[in-house]
Amino acid sequence: MLVATLLAGCNRPPELIGVENPEIPTAHLAEVRRHKVFITTTRQATEVTGAFFSAARAPALGLASVVTTVPPNHKVGEVERPQELPPDPRKEFTIVEPMVYRSDTSFIAEINRELAQRPPGQRRLLLFVHGYNNTASDAILRLTQFVEDTNYQGVPVLMTWASAASATRYVYDMNSALIARGKLKEISDIMVNTNAESVDIFSHSMGTLLTMEGLVDAQKAGTLGKRRTINNIVLASPDIDIDLFRTQIEQLSPQIREKIFLLVSKDDRALLASRRIAGGVPRVGATDAAKLDGLGVTVIDLSQIHDSSSGSHSKFAGSPEVVKLIGAGMNRSGGFSRGQTPGLAAMLNNVPILISGG
Repeated sequence: MLVATLLAGCNRPPELIGVENPEIPTAHLAEVRRHKVFITTTRQATEVTGAFFSAARAPALGLASVVTTVPPNHKVGEVERPQELPPDPRKEFTIVEPMVYRSDTSFIAEINRELAQRPPGQRRLLLFVHGYNNTASDAILRLTQFVEDTNYQGVPVLMTWASAASATRYVYDMNSALIARGKLKEISDIMVNTNAESVDIFSHSMGTLLTMEGLVDAQKAGTLGKRRTINNIVLASPDIDIDLFRTQIEQLSPQIREKIFLLVSKDDRALLASRRIAGGVPRVGATDAAKLDGLGVTVIDLSQIHDSSSGSHSKFAGSPEVVKLIGAGMNRSGGFSRGQTPGLAAMLNNVPILISGG
């Protein structure tokens, strides 16, 4: 059963970063929607067609951007990904115009140009940290779909760490996530030096381990939430040892804890598999919500949601109901709030929301 779970989805579609369809150039299609995605990465660059970045770990932080397009036939909760190249932008997502930045200064200047196109109140950054078993293309497509379906008003910034993008290389991925921890301060410094009014943080699966470690480091340094306003910290399907998570939470201030929202689901098959790899220790994202009481965070239990097109581990994006819920909260002035979040639950059926005490 464990092997079957880990090997599910091994037939991965092709990489498509920078692959244009010469017969249907995206620039000539007015009906597609476009998003500029900024990229920070601990992956090494590669010349492999469509890949842009490899699974190898880079010693220095890479900075890049792409333009993604969403087809007019897009359905909420879906990623209409091409199964062969070149993609058809009239029916499928594309990732075009890859650009590498040689300095923080040029990267920040380009982010500021994007921020300036938003009105005051929407000049926010979304730092998105992907999970286990992802290529750069996988992560860019998921972030694009998430931004599209939530109608996120700010500028998306992807942190893509050196996942092997192989279902059997779980330990490599976990070590890559921990290696990337050392670059989070550099990413934070870049974001602080932009003209953003505030920041949202959204991480998924193993990316939540990286995010929590970065938050703890910033808390110890005395900089967390003091250099730039943090609206929300959303941890979707956290692939974190529950005992480790408790020690991480204990090191964060009450002011940061109240900004943390956990999306959990007891039927998360991927986390049930990782629990076995971890010797039976429960993962936070597949834990009964009641067992997370007393941590001072908000827990949203998605166990009763069964309409996710991307399976039980990615309900945050694959369920049309859930992704709309998240969008309603993140686009609210000031982001989610502990007092207002339960009211948002009316958008869903049978979704328990627990405000966990400190």
